[in-house]
Amino acid sequence: MLLGVVSTIWVSRLLSKTILKGIPSSFTLELPPYRKPQIGQVIVRSIFDRTLFVLWRAIIVAAPAGLVIWILANITVGDLSILQHITGFIDPFAKLMGLDGTILMAFILGLPANEIVIPIMIMGYMATSTITDYSSLNEFYQLLVANGWTWLTAMNVLLFTIYHWPCSTTLITIYKETKSKKWTFISFIVPTLIGVGITMLTTLVAHLFHLV
Repeated sequence: MLLGVVSTIWVSRLLSKTILKGIPSSFTLELPPYRKPQIGQVIVRSIFDRTLFVLWRAIIVAAPAGLVIWILANITVGDLSILQHITGFIDPFAKLMGLDGTILMAFILGLPANEIVIPIMIMGYMATSTITDYSSLNEFYQLLVANGWTWLTAMNVLLFTIYHWPCSTTLITIYKETKSKKWTFISFIVPTLIGVGITMLTTLVAHLFHLV
């Protein structure tokens, strides 16, 4: 978390001296008058603002993503599914980041909702055609180790989780607020480049010092 905060401040300073250079804009925040909380209203607003929002997001975002994943995992070319062919193709680049093709593909397919990254990764490792999850941490640990995970893999997954593209909902919100494809693209590409760069640097340092 601290690393993410420090990076946010650093990127903000960098942008303010480059593409955002100019006269600083003023920011005014008006606080609403304090009112005594009403338990009933809080409960109702929580249901509408949280529960229904999550369900609606699952319908319009996660469901189509699940359909795409199912198609990729069930259509085979030769002896492998399309999903396995793609993960094999991007695996060399993922190795440079200290990851593997399955992990990187899970992040890519997880663009609609970051919550499905881990289930997609598990599905890829188990070569199943459905999104799945583990109820036992020990079973999950054994699966990762069996697929070549090391401390470096775990670290780079955490780093790329912090520094990678926002989910589609965030990007859509950015576009609606800015009405600009340029700023939406910048919001996507800046954290992505930082994530790729920092994982590659971490992997390079680990190999130079023979830490793996």
